Amino acid sequence: MSTKHYAVIGHPIGHTMSPFIHKRLFELAGADADYTYLDIAPETLAEKYQNHLRHLDGFNITIPHKEAVIPLLDALDDKAKMYGSVNTVALKDGKATGYTTDPDGFIKALEAAGIDLDGRIMILGCGGVARTMAYEIALRGKPFEFAVRRESVGRAGLLCLDVTRKVPDAQVSFGLIDQIIGTVDVLINATPVGMYPHIDEQPIHNCAIGRCGAVYDAIYNPLETALVKRAKANGSKAAGGMSMLVWQAVAAHQIWDGSQYDPKDIEQLVQDAAEEMNRQFSN
Repeated sequence: MSTKHYAVIGHPIGHTMSPFIHKRLFELAGADADYTYLDIAPETLAEKYQNHLRHLDGFNITIPHKEAVIPLLDALDDKAKMYGSVNTVALKDGKATGYTTDPDGFIKALEAAGIDLDGRIMILGCGGVARTMAYEIALRGKPFEFAVRRESVGRAGLLCLDVTRKVPDAQVSFGLIDQIIGTVDVLINATPVGMYPHIDEQPIHNCAIGRCGAVYDAIYNPLETALVKRAKANGSKAAGGMSMLVWQAVAAHQIWDGSQYDPKDIEQLVQDAAEEMNRQFSN
């Protein structure tokens, strides 16, 4: 059997953990495959796709190509159509099909952390990451709310409308992030606050964190943000975003070749990826 070839594309893409994670997943599956990263400027995407990408066995996509790649593909799966975004492409029998595995990564990361989507659910932020999480929560019939900065109120309102348009029975609302009152059963941080190098910052105050039953932070650098550390100190369940990054990669492999993995191996990979991130980027 000949070696299969995969890659991740983006721009810029120097600081990516994808090769480390995917190479390990291929090793765990016993697959003969290689994986690299390709820095592709937006204006060259179509050319690179025709001349190189469509001759691979599959590839992953990060910013800024998740939407721009769609017109180049032959087909989309239903969830990619719903999200209007693609992060994984499988090429089989000359046909390129786009998928989004970010939602799968989010849900599997919550499961791995023992966090149940029940009670009062709040998403901090209303950007692309928040959008992914919002759709998945709405599809499960769970009511939730966004908490945003004052300057993002208009964007939050539009996102609420988009969620209810795509999931008609969705129960979603929004409020201001500095006016959170009461207990929150599941708090999800989809903002960049607390990301390296600003590792001492938190998206909400300590008193609000103290009223959270469980916390999930989509940030994976550092492995444990100030928010996650504070939540754990309060005795709450809490986890960071490295698990989401790894689980969405697992979903990509399941699409590419049907590989299945032992959850303990994935848990170890999350830890190893965090150590590798610190080694590579010296933070």
